[in-house]
Amino acid sequence: MSAYREQKKYLEVLKKYERNFTRQEYDEFDTVSMKRLKELHDKYHKPVDTSKYDKFFKKTDDKTSDN
Repeated sequence: MSAYREQKKYLEVLKKYERNFTRQEYDEFDTVSMKRLKELHDKYHKPVDTSKYDKFFKKTDDKTSDN
């Protein structure tokens, strides 16, 4: 992935969390470096834990009977 694409991806994700930024983070957001961009991304973007949804779906067995 090119650096431009990677930076664009981080910026798009962080736009969702912009309202949660501190005043200092908000002020430096326009001139942020890639290293700082990754730090902000890791701070605010938490991936969803999909394991908590396992109880809603049935597990399928790998052993299927051939009829």
